[in-house]
Amino acid sequence: MTAYRDLSPKRRSIIISVLSVVIFLSLGFRLYQLQIIEHEKHKTTSEKNAIREKLIEPYRGIFYDRNWEILVDNEPGYTLRITPYYFDTSTIPLIESFFKFKSGYIKSLLKVNRNFSPFIPIRILRGLNFEQVSWLEENKEQLKGVDYIVDMKRTYPFGVKGSHLFGYCKEISRSELEANKEIYTLGDFVGHTGLEKYYEQLLRGKKGRQFIYVDSRGREIGPVNNGKNDIQPVAGYNAQLTIDGDLQKLAEELLDGKSGAIVAIDPQNGEILTLVSKPDFDLSLLAGHTPLSFWRELNQDKRKPLFNRATSSIYPPGSCFKPVSSIAALQDKIIDEKYLYTCGGGFLFGNNFYKCMGSHGSINVVHSIEKSCNTFYFSLILKIGFDRWTRYGDLFGFGKKTGIDIYEETPGILPSTQYYDKVYGKNKWTKGYIVSLGVGQGELGVTPLQMAQYVAAIANGGTIYRPHAVRKLFNQNAIPKEIYVKVEGKNLGIRKDVIELVRRGMYLVVNGSGTAPHVKIPGIDVAGKTGTAQNPHGKDHAWFIGFAPFENPSIAIAVVVENAGFGGAVAAPIARELIKFYLRDKNKDDQILAAK
Repeated sequence: MTAYRDLSPKRRSIIISVLSVVIFLSLGFRLYQLQIIEHEKHKTTSEKNAIREKLIEPYRGIFYDRNWEILVDNEPGYTLRITPYYFDTSTIPLIESFFKFKSGYIKSLLKVNRNFSPFIPIRILRGLNFEQVSWLEENKEQLKGVDYIVDMKRTYPFGVKGSHLFGYCKEISRSELEANKEIYTLGDFVGHTGLEKYYEQLLRGKKGRQFIYVDSRGREIGPVNNGKNDIQPVAGYNAQLTIDGDLQKLAEELLDGKSGAIVAIDPQNGEILTLVSKPDFDLSLLAGHTPLSFWRELNQDKRKPLFNRATSSIYPPGSCFKPVSSIAALQDKIIDEKYLYTCGGGFLFGNNFYKCMGSHGSINVVHSIEKSCNTFYFSLILKIGFDRWTRYGDLFGFGKKTGIDIYEETPGILPSTQYYDKVYGKNKWTKGYIVSLGVGQGELGVTPLQMAQYVAAIANGGTIYRPHAVRKLFNQNAIPKEIYVKVEGKNLGIRKDVIELVRRGMYLVVNGSGTAPHVKIPGIDVAGKTGTAQNPHGKDHAWFIGFAPFENPSIAIAVVVENAGFGGAVAAPIARELIKFYLRDKNKDDQILAAK
C-alpha cells in the first residue's frame, strides 16, 4: 500500500483503469459463457426447476385364451415415490415410521440411486392402500419431493394360476437398465419369466409424458400449456394365447398336491393347449408389493415351486421312448411288421440279466408296443446300433431345445458315441452301457415338453412342430396392428406305413390288452404309451403320453408325476380326464350354454 501511495496520480489512474477493464472483461466473458456457450445447459436446468415431467405408465398387454377368455389383466395400484432433488431428508423418520420401513431404508435407496439424475423419481413402495394414500394427501405440504403415482399391476381374473406359463414381472435390474436406458427408467417392472419375459418388448407399451409447472418448493401448480404438450401413453400389444383356459384350470386341479408336469399340444400346428408345472405359486403375490417372507418361502421350499418342470426338468422317459427305436428299425428296414422276437422274461447280455415285465413269447413290433415288452427293445437297440438310435432320437427333438416361446427351457440329454467318449473316455465304455437306453432308462433325459412334441409328431403322421403358447398379438394403435406367431413345422420323412405301425401299437395300449386299458373313453379312440422311469432317489416316476381322436388327432399330451410308481396307474388317468374334458365334456358345456 505504501508503494501505491508513492505513485503519481497519473500512474494511479492508469492502474485503476486497467483493473477496471480486466474486471469488466472477466464479467463480460462469464456473462457470454453463461448466456451463449452454456445456454442450453442452464436453460435445461432452469426448465427442470420450473417444469416437472411425469411419466404415465401404459397398460401392459392383456392375455386372452384361445376362446377369448381373459386370463391375465391389469388393475391400477398406487406407488410411493421420492424425487431426490426436492426431497427434504428431515422427513425421513416420519415416513419410515408411518410406512413401517426399517431405519435407514430410505437413505440406503437414495445412496444406491445417487448416480442417476436427482430429478428422476425413485419408487419406494408399491401397492399402497387407501389409508396410506390418504395420509400422503393430508401431509403433502410437509412432504417435499414425496408423491404417489398410479401403476398397473397384473391380475388373474379367470382363476388359472399359470405360474410357469405366464411368468411374472419384477423391478428392472441395474444391468438391464444400463443396457436399455432409452426404453426403461428407474423402478420399471419388466417381464422376468415365462411369456411375460419372452414378449416383453411387445407387451410393455410406450410411456406417456405429462408436463407440469412446479414452484421452488416442488409443489405442482398446473399443466404446461393446458396439457397440449403432453404425450399420451400407448398400451402394449394384447396376446391371444393358444391355451384353453378351462383345460388349464382342470390340469392344475388334477396335478394339485403332486410334483410333476402336464403339457398338451394341438398336433396339427404345435399350439400349446395347456402347460402345467407343480408345485406352483400364486402369481398375484408377485404382482405388486411382494412380502419378503413370501419370497423367502418360495426360494427355500425344497419342492422348488419356482422351477418349471414342464420345460426344464429332466426325467428318464422309460417305456414311452420305445416307439423311437421301433421307428428307427422299421424306417431303415432293419425289421419289418413280420419280424418276431421271443421274450422269455428277460434279456441276457454278458454277465447281466435285464428283466422284462412278463414273458411275452414270440412278439412283433406292434405288440411289443402294446405289451411294453422290455426284452424286445433290449435286443432291438443292439440290432439297430447306437448311432442310428441317437440319430432318430435327435430327429424327434431330443437332446435340444424345442424353441417354445418361454426362455426357461433345457435341451435334456440324448446320449451318443461322442457323449460317452466325453464322459467315460474313448474306448472305455461298452455296448452294455446302451442296453438300458432301449427301454428309455440310463443317461437319457427328456423334458415333458419334448415328450408332448414327440407324441404329437407320431399323432399327425410325422411332422414335428415348434411348440408355441401365443397365437397372435394385436394393438389397434400400433403398426403393425396384428402380429401372428408363425407356425413352424418340419416333415421328418418317416414312411406312412412305419408311423401307422407305431400308431397301431399305441392304439392297442389303450384299446387292446396293453398297459392302459382304463384310459378308454366311450366314443373317443385314444392311443398312448405308459412309462415307469426308474428314480435312484426314491419311488419311480410315472409317465403317460397319448393322443386323440385316433383318426384325426386334435390333442397330444404328456403327463409325468414324480415318485408315483407305475405310469398306467397314476399318469394315465390324469391324461384320460383331460382328453375327455377337451374332446367331449367341454363341448357339451358349450352346447348347453349356446342353447340357453
